[in-house]
Amino acid sequence: MLSYFRRLEKNVLSWCAYDVGNSAFATTIMAAVYPVYYREVASSGLASNISTAYWAYSASASLFLSAFFSPFLGALADGQGMKKRLLAVFTAIGVVSTGCMALIGPGDWFPALLLLAGGTIGFTISIVFYDALLPHLAPPDRIDMISSQGYALGYLGGGVLLAVNFLFILALPGTIGARMSFLSAAVWWAVFTIPIMVYVDEPGAGTGGGGADAIRDSIGRLKRTFREIRSYKNLFLFLVAFWFYNDGIGTVIRMAAIYGSQLGISIYHLVGALLLTQFVGIPFSIAFGSMASRIGSKRAILAGLYFYLGLIIAGIFISRPWHFWALAVAVGMVQGGTQAISRSFFASMIPPGRTAEFFGFYDISSKFSGILGPAIFGMVTQVTESSSAAIAILSYTFILGILLLRKVDG
Repeated sequence: MLSYFRRLEKNVLSWCAYDVGNSAFATTIMAAVYPVYYREVASSGLASNISTAYWAYSASASLFLSAFFSPFLGALADGQGMKKRLLAVFTAIGVVSTGCMALIGPGDWFPALLLLAGGTIGFTISIVFYDALLPHLAPPDRIDMISSQGYALGYLGGGVLLAVNFLFILALPGTIGARMSFLSAAVWWAVFTIPIMVYVDEPGAGTGGGGADAIRDSIGRLKRTFREIRSYKNLFLFLVAFWFYNDGIGTVIRMAAIYGSQLGISIYHLVGALLLTQFVGIPFSIAFGSMASRIGSKRAILAGLYFYLGLIIAGIFISRPWHFWALAVAVGMVQGGTQAISRSFFASMIPPGRTAEFFGFYDISSKFSGILGPAIFGMVTQVTESSSAAIAILSYTFILGILLLRKVDG
């Protein structure tokens, strides 16, 4: 496996390395350790359903802010040649927020949620500029594979660090292990950002002025993109489909550990199962890239979505730790591949020279969709005091996503 990645060009491998870095936030902070730490330590004085609802609302609010600013920032990056600079700025916001999580103690649920919001904003907006660099790395016939390689290395990197953090939790007393894991995620993310800053070129530097001129130019480009995107029927229809099914995928990622913790599953089972998801995802992300090359991107995505729909239905009936482990393995088989091919499928439809703007719309779709899923999950959990009911409602996101994607040519 490692020899396979060593054969990649330096700029491609450096681009993929950023996925290794930011996956530390996706695994340790968003998916595995921090949600359980928040519920069992930071929000120890809150009722179980209220704690879960507050987490969901914080995720929704931070995604709303990310979604609001992403298109403007994407237009600014294209017009001023600032993709890498803005990538560095929002990575720094995410890294600092993640590192400060180590300071959270019992009852600190409000600052814990503020840091979650800061980390999420840094993570999600930085991906706009990271994704926007993808079409400049290789010809269209290699985009599927490069996108999949990025996800695979991300799974590897996130999985390796999560394994180390799992050992911290097992070996160190009290909350020290969890706090060490938050610090390690911040350092890991920062270190693996260095290659993309050094070895990946800034594409198509803009010629506009700075200051107010940059703002006016960016707003003008953004308005034009809003007008023009409707004329790209296939691209627009895909974005709507993506809005729905990515809502479901994102909610599963953000709420799985909280859901399992509310069912009484211990942190050792939760983190261990989600660690296994990471390593299962490595070969399956690569396999999805190969499958997309043979049967087409659209069919590969649909296969993943049908599988996901079945997993959502199965998730309603979780009651024992081994159920969570089994579902974690199944999610690892489709999660990274479905997202990777969605990214490359969209990239293949973008008009030349408009990558950051259009990826701003791509990412705004994922962010606005992410607002609705966790918010609904939180409201249903708060009102019914049952996360199983909230899981059941998530099935609509995959059903609508499948129906719309089937109408996309490709």
